[in-house]
Amino acid sequence: MNSKRKRIIADFTYNPVTAQAHANIALVKYWGKRSVDLNLPAVGSISLTLDALKTTTTLQFDDALENDILQLDHRNIVGEPLSRLSRFLDVAAETNERPSAKIVSANNFPTGAGLASSASGFAALAVAVNEAMNLNLSKEELSSLARKGSGSAARSIYGGFAEMKCGTAPDDDREDYAVHLYNESYWDLRLLIAVTSTDKKEIGSTEGMVRTAKTSPFYKNWVESQDTDLKEMRSALNAKDFQKIGELTEHSCFKMHGLAMSGRPPLLYWNGATTEMIHTIWNLRSKGTAAYVTMDAGPQVKVLCQPGNSELVKQAMYSVKGVKKIIEAKPGPGATIVSDDQFKVKNS
Repeated sequence: MNSKRKRIIADFTYNPVTAQAHANIALVKYWGKRSVDLNLPAVGSISLTLDALKTTTTLQFDDALENDILQLDHRNIVGEPLSRLSRFLDVAAETNERPSAKIVSANNFPTGAGLASSASGFAALAVAVNEAMNLNLSKEELSSLARKGSGSAARSIYGGFAEMKCGTAPDDDREDYAVHLYNESYWDLRLLIAVTSTDKKEIGSTEGMVRTAKTSPFYKNWVESQDTDLKEMRSALNAKDFQKIGELTEHSCFKMHGLAMSGRPPLLYWNGATTEMIHTIWNLRSKGTAAYVTMDAGPQVKVLCQPGNSELVKQAMYSVKGVKKIIEAKPGPGATIVSDDQFKVKNS
């Protein structure tokens, strides 16, 4: 056993550790990687963490286990999803010579359906790993670790509003982490999420980003225009200018989806209800109700509005055929360790 192995094993905690993290929605979108292997973003982004979308994850290292075990939403998971988590644990431990782990995770919302489950999932796992490995990471280091699992997870470390910084080197990730802008009590906003499908999307975000970067004739312009969007969003948030934030949010959303549609073959994450919802919100806004659309890589439509308009906006959203349910979210907290009294996982 080498000295590095001894150092890392000595730092492990074998008691179960439970963490919670919330999904976030990018107001200025992230799409594209400058390095797939290192999971480095091609552009920065600004997000809002959501209180209503939550992942709870329990991690326990166990020398008696032959291999890592993953249970997600009460199902045993094998194949690439399990391998992805195993690689993440290796990266965090800086070695693949570590105790095997059991990970039990649950989302209170559909997994892999365009609702940022990978963001909350890897943010929760990063927080649990930090505790179980006694890494004592700063928030920025923790954000960087979460990013290695999922690019958007870097932002879910923080509550409220966060900005993902983007470095320039193709093989250096020291500048790639999220920073906190404002906490969840800064501004009382609402994000109404119309779930139009609970199916797992056919083309994952990473595959979609790679295809877009390789084949879209507009990709270079997307990357070059991002700094302007980020600067304007920072200014709008600082001023609490809701109209400007809404306009920038829609602008970034449709730029991203237009970019995906311009790939070869094109990527269309929407369904019929998605399109009808867009027109419904636009029509509502034309009549004087301030509400703005955004979407990630999936068919779910998120509508940003102010608390006083949320019931009216929900009524309009429910009028769209194909809406399965609407989740109302407020700015949510950052990722954290939770006690056994707050949450218990059945290790079945």
